[in-house]
Amino acid sequence: MAFRKKEGEKVMDVDASMHGSMVFKDPVNLRINGKFEGSLETKGHLAIGPNAVVSADIAGDDIVVGGKVKGKLVARERLTLLPTAVVEGDIFPAKLNIAEGAILEGKCVMLHDFLNAQELAKYLEVDLNSIMEWANSGKMPAQKEGNEWRFDRKEIDSWVASGKIQR
Repeated sequence: MAFRKKEGEKVMDVDASMHGSMVFKDPVNLRINGKFEGSLETKGHLAIGPNAVVSADIAGDDIVVGGKVKGKLVARERLTLLPTAVVEGDIFPAKLNIAEGAILEGKCVMLHDFLNAQELAKYLEVDLNSIMEWANSGKMPAQKEGNEWRFDRKEIDSWVASGKIQR
């Protein structure tokens, strides 16, 4: 694993076998070229190299997959599957690019800028009653339109990242 800065940018290369949970609260340019198991939450750019084997739930901003990934992928900005990508699991991208030759075995649910309460409960993996309680009490960012709550995905992501969510 190597850390280095390039023109003010934080860069991390992982070319080893790792297991665990990694969370990056600041934007980073992360490249995984080896084996990784666990969970990964990152901001910035994540590249999974063509020789990488990853078994993890991943959430990030801009994700490019060239290797093998098994698990849930949430790409808040964009998910790109290169021709060598093999993804086994459900993907949740805001934008999606799939190159010819890439393999996706799972379902794809596109992220929208605004979510209703049911979509948000699924997105956050919490029960609907918690979402309604947080929205009604003003504990989470939400807008009410008529009798329905609407949630801006980017505001929710920031709210979750701030640690204000209490599961």
